[in-house]
Amino acid sequence: MSQASYFDEIIDRIDHNSDKWGKYSSDVIPMWIADMDFDAPKCVKEALSERVNEGVYGYSYAPKPLVQAIQEHCLQRYQWSPSSAHFIHLPGLVCALHLCVRALSEPNDRILVPSPVYYHLTKAPEMSDRKLDRIPFVLKGNRWSVDLDSLEESCKKADASMLLLCNPHNPGATVYTREELLAIHELAQRYDLRVVSDEIHCDLILSAAQHIPFASLNDDAAQRTVTLMAPSKTFNIAGLGYAFAIIANSQLRQRFNHARAGLIPAPNLFALVAAEAAYRHGQIWHQELLQYLRANCAYLRQRISGTRIHMAEHEATYLAWLDIREYHLENPHDFFLEAGVGISDGAGFGAPGFIRLNFGCPRSQLEQAMNRILIALDSQS
Repeated sequence: MSQASYFDEIIDRIDHNSDKWGKYSSDVIPMWIADMDFDAPKCVKEALSERVNEGVYGYSYAPKPLVQAIQEHCLQRYQWSPSSAHFIHLPGLVCALHLCVRALSEPNDRILVPSPVYYHLTKAPEMSDRKLDRIPFVLKGNRWSVDLDSLEESCKKADASMLLLCNPHNPGATVYTREELLAIHELAQRYDLRVVSDEIHCDLILSAAQHIPFASLNDDAAQRTVTLMAPSKTFNIAGLGYAFAIIANSQLRQRFNHARAGLIPAPNLFALVAAEAAYRHGQIWHQELLQYLRANCAYLRQRISGTRIHMAEHEATYLAWLDIREYHLENPHDFFLEAGVGISDGAGFGAPGFIRLNFGCPRSQLEQAMNRILIALDSQS
């Protein structure tokens, strides 16, 4: 099947117990949660089918070939080769975020989080009796970037102990440059902050930007960083539940594992099978996906040109961050829901007046959603 026809295929997910499609009535197009409406790579489906037919679904551990596949992937894409001894295999990235805060900081510590941001990065400190400093993202040359002056002011506080990064940034779609990462690292080193870097969207670069793992910057960065990655967004296999942490510092790794024991289980065997197949054999599918997402992003930008919707430079992810403040909508979520589109309200990320729109879907679905959105906004004029 060609690239265009493969990703253009409409898949009926309404009766599949889908979080995305089950949240709203069937006449609403869901464009909210980070879950693409594309079929998974054929290699993943074949590997899962083969494993199902083998039977005996007992306890499993991560096989060496999976780690090797991830190492090869990281080396090829990021010129980074983490040691196999530094991997911790997990059933998801969100639980790892929360665990990092609880295991690697103390109650009443101050956690710094560039914001607006995916809400679990702010929930993790709030739900564990830590103080939260939201470091503002600002527009510089039509690109969202963290305010380094504000970051330093928070770093100076005596109780600051940890920085939670999201790179590529969700929802701002920014890929931190090496210069930006080095500036952040210099502050982390000077004020002795641990860094937890959520890099789950790192394989979804849609621009000329280059993803650089924070831990790959230098030896000091490696020793103070927990890197969190997963194949779930890249290969659309989030429901299978697999992520991994890379922790080079043995003391941090020991604390993480100690806090995890008895609470967070190992990934299930099907998640491990799918992850290995995706990393080892899913590269052609991945490249075709990126081409399709780039075209969808360009289409979206073309549709909002001439409107009062503003969209900054979009470097990564299939999640558009749209500034609709000029429409003065009291409740954007309900407004667009009434128009037949389910979006993520920016207020949930810390930015009222914005919406996040998932364009990881067949073009016809995106067209229909944009038609409804623009007609509804035109009615406000």
